[in-house]
Amino acid sequence: MEIYDYIVVGAGSSGCVVASRLSEDPAVRVLLVEAGPDMNTFWVRTPAGGGKLFMDRRFNWAFDTEPVPTLGGRTVYWPRGKGLGGSSSINGMIYMRGQPGDFDHWAALGNPGWSWAEVLPYFVRSETNQRGANDYHGAQGPLHVSDAAITHPTADDFIAAAQQIGIRRSEDLNGPPHEGVAYRQYTIRNGRRHTSYNAFIEPVRHRGNLTVRTGVRVTRVALESGEATGIEVLERGERRMIAATREVILSGGALASPHLLMLSGIGDAAELRRHGIAATVESPGVGRNLQDHWFGSFAWRVTPGSSYNHRLRGLRKYLEGARYLLTRGGYLAIGAAPVTAYARSEPGRPEADLQLTVSPMTFKFDASGEPVVDDFPAIGGSMVLLTPDSRGHMALKSSDPLQAPAFHPNYLSDAGDIRRSIAGLRMMRRIAEAAPLASRIIHELVPGAPATTDEQLLAHLRTNGNSGWHQVGTCRMGVDERAVVDPRLRVHGVGRLRVVDASIMPRIVAGNTNAACIMIGEKGADMIRADAAPPRAVSI
Repeated sequence: MEIYDYIVVGAGSSGCVVASRLSEDPAVRVLLVEAGPDMNTFWVRTPAGGGKLFMDRRFNWAFDTEPVPTLGGRTVYWPRGKGLGGSSSINGMIYMRGQPGDFDHWAALGNPGWSWAEVLPYFVRSETNQRGANDYHGAQGPLHVSDAAITHPTADDFIAAAQQIGIRRSEDLNGPPHEGVAYRQYTIRNGRRHTSYNAFIEPVRHRGNLTVRTGVRVTRVALESGEATGIEVLERGERRMIAATREVILSGGALASPHLLMLSGIGDAAELRRHGIAATVESPGVGRNLQDHWFGSFAWRVTPGSSYNHRLRGLRKYLEGARYLLTRGGYLAIGAAPVTAYARSEPGRPEADLQLTVSPMTFKFDASGEPVVDDFPAIGGSMVLLTPDSRGHMALKSSDPLQAPAFHPNYLSDAGDIRRSIAGLRMMRRIAEAAPLASRIIHELVPGAPATTDEQLLAHLRTNGNSGWHQVGTCRMGVDERAVVDPRLRVHGVGRLRVVDASIMPRIVAGNTNAACIMIGEKGADMIRADAAPPRAVSI
């Protein structure tokens, strides 16, 4: 039997951090296991290649939700990264931490150590920011964070128009005042996507005490006498056990980690028994508290020169490709929508709850899943509700570990979410109608000028809205009976087992989730080292 001190399950945004930091101690043996493959391919490393990975099942779990009653029975596609780097290998590379109040709220719920002041050092430690070090940014961390490779006049005009309607200009959306309009930053290094794997594992993979294994499907956590003792895996068609003498750390993300707990007999006992799984630990919160961001889309036909669609079609797209290969620059070197505004849907809100974005290009997916840039000048936009009160859940469909669970996101089930989302759509239109952006717009394509009433805008949100692909919360951190892990991320009722990933968030952050997941990995690794238990004896 293979034996390690620590086994980390999932080489995604959090898991790569945990494995890297734990293996800094040469006295411990660390195994990092990942179900997917190596992801060192051209379109993964090329920032603009994200669209080509959106439905690529080699690198994407490509989940679908169950029909969502609040969306008229729609199913929603949920891409999730499958391979080294996890979803940091297929995302839009946006580096946005969330608002300070997010973390202060976590702490106020009974989670000491998770306030903004206490997590900020972990954000700083992980980062090398192109702008240099200050009180809010690092310059010596593994993860490279950079400014957009190209600015565009339309993006500049979006910033100016947002200011016209009262949204302040910001120089740094990850620093005070944490609200305003600005260009984003990205996890891009020298024109290439910088994933959690690239940042934290690739430079140290040579360590003799670190083993990284791909193509390994973990089927359950082995439990004995109330403790995690290892994992059962399926590799090349064979099942076998791998032992952990200190801890097993689940970092599979908000969809995989609760699934593994359920398969291991940790969850709602009645639900587990219904699928023939012996309930070892009653933990009714496993898979509950599911949260995600929901966005409403926009598109506008614009004047020539206000969009770069033409640069990514026909002969010009090959010229852009050559430009990227020669210089690591150009339009293939940029991440998702370059500018964003953080604003409040209502005057009484304690912090920004809307994310409003514009991109000077538009595309659609064809029948094969390939992104196709529109053949006319257009710009796209989105309105994201950052602090939804709607809550969903996930549940087993089968005891077969290879069958995906059932996902019930329950989008727009809260009346306040609907009200604030509609306010956000109206705010986005106000920006589009303000100078100087208005001079570029010919007419609104989506949702379209006829959609003016609350009912019509809600219909647009239900019919054309989409997931922000930021699922969190399904192994909630806390001290109450429905919390799954404690504030040190230890699974309630089980020794030597932790969850360290997006699933531990009590409430979703008001921003993109990748940076917060990396912070969770940093803080979780420190907790594991500080709490280090003596290794248990293993019989071979």
